Amino acid sequence: MKLIFALSLSLLLSMNVFGQKTEKAGPKDKAVIEHFKNDYKKKNYKKFGGKMTVNDNQIVFDNKIIFYDKADKITESMLKEGLIYPQLLTDYQIDKFENEDSDRTQKRFAKIQKNWKDAFEVNNIKLSNASELIFLSSDVKVKRFKIICKDPKFPNLMIYYFELTDKNATKETSVQDFIKNAKLTYIFQRTE
Repeated sequence: MKLIFALSLSLLLSMNVFGQKTEKAGPKDKAVIEHFKNDYKKKNYKKFGGKMTVNDNQIVFDNKIIFYDKADKITESMLKEGLIYPQLLTDYQIDKFENEDSDRTQKRFAKIQKNWKDAFEVNNIKLSNASELIFLSSDVKVKRFKIICKDPKFPNLMIYYFELTDKNATKETSVQDFIKNAKLTYIFQRTE
């Protein structure tokens, strides 16, 4: 009897491991929720159109590399579908720098430098621990994901928030199928 109880308890507790990873809102997510309420503007980003080579735990996009955890199926699917790639993240960083009005002196200094955009180049990063943020979307055609990024150039972790839209999605659509048919419609990044 104890064996049956122990088996059923361990099965019950491990069920979350086999399901898709989702997150509920926590105290750190308050700023993200506010961002999506106040600063959100939907865009349409293009999928990767170059040469993609999938290796063991990395994907080479032309000559840029992103590493990922093979157990993280959400990140792996987004990368293999070409929704997220280094050149996209580089363009996002440059656009973010140019459009923020925080430090004009730094912008002027950067723009007089030769190849100033090279400082924003994304390469050899590791994306991991993707989770769906169910508290950020009530529409079944829109899913928002949080992915942790470790860039060897920076000491802190970066957190990327990606919004995917699949116009044909229903409640029954699995996350993998959703990602396969989705378009990237928003990126937000912050450091922790």
